[in-house]
Amino acid sequence: MTRLALLAPPLIALAVPLPAAASDMRDPAATLNDPVAQERMADTVAAIVGALMRMPVGPLAEAVARVDPDSDAAYIPPDATLGEVAGRDPDFADRMGDDVRASARMAGHAASAIAAYAPVLRDMARDLAAQWERERAAARR
Repeated sequence: MTRLALLAPPLIALAVPLPAAASDMRDPAATLNDPVAQERMADTVAAIVGALMRMPVGPLAEAVARVDPDSDAAYIPPDATLGEVAGRDPDFADRMGDDVRASARMAGHAASAIAAYAPVLRDMARDLAAQWERERAAARR
């Protein structure tokens, strides 16, 4: 079941239509902090995961069982879905949507913090580079 959580990042990329995503990407922190965008991402991921869980896997299991009759695929019913094989609960897609919503909020907070600290980090990097240049010059004397 945790393997399905790995699907979340690529699914999030599908959550926003391309024209909207292109304009929103100018300010990712604002997009991630926008409750409407968070809902859109969560609803899209929940819908995609729900659809994936209803996908029939019987024909694939049958093909695997023909190649390897000793595999567990031989015991999968012909009308089984991915959700049934994975043993998921019926609310999994909704819980995944909730996780995406929470992740988007946390990513928004992190992006806001990074944006707030960016000038300080840039100044620190510039100071460290200048110090390195001074140390390098001193070592060559």
